Amino acid sequence: MGSIRQWHWISASLCMAGMFLFSITGITLNHAADISSKPQHISIEGEVPNTLLQKWVGSETPPSHLSLALYQWLAQVHDIAIPKSATGEWDEVEFYLPLARPGGDAWLAINTETGEFIYEDTDRGWIAFFNDLHKGRDTGIAWVWFIDVFAAGCIIFSFTGLVLLWRQSSGRQSTGPLAALGVLIPLVLILLFVH
Repeated sequence: MGSIRQWHWISASLCMAGMFLFSITGITLNHAADISSKPQHISIEGEVPNTLLQKWVGSETPPSHLSLALYQWLAQVHDIAIPKSATGEWDEVEFYLPLARPGGDAWLAINTETGEFIYEDTDRGWIAFFNDLHKGRDTGIAWVWFIDVFAAGCIIFSFTGLVLLWRQSSGRQSTGPLAALGVLIPLVLILLFVH
């Protein structure tokens, strides 16, 4: 019994902060239509100097990244910070770079013949950020792995809790009926009210 208790409290300790976060974002996701937000939108248009367009001139293979000089120019001149890991698409005229992230979206389009560019950024706020973390939307592989490991920890926590309830149920007569209700209530709601 000691080992089950140990697994239970260790998994509970490791999952506590995550369960708190995912419980709150479960509520905010469930009431997303009721929570008003005003997304902040930034739009920047300009022209890239010809010297920075050399990556595309005469290129036969489509580049998927911006040059280091272009990253620096966008950051210094227009205050546009683009992750160096971001990859885009080039159709021999336009280079398009999607920049989705939790709680927002951005994109950059550069006409590689004229140098004209458009950058758009939308920030939907902190609630949207945490809701996207809950869903694993545009979070990267490290966060996706965290969610999977966290879910495994929650399974261990729940299973060991069930074992402890079962072992101690003889001293508490309400344990069995309450555990059964915990299973029956969501099942009945799904069968009768979820369409």
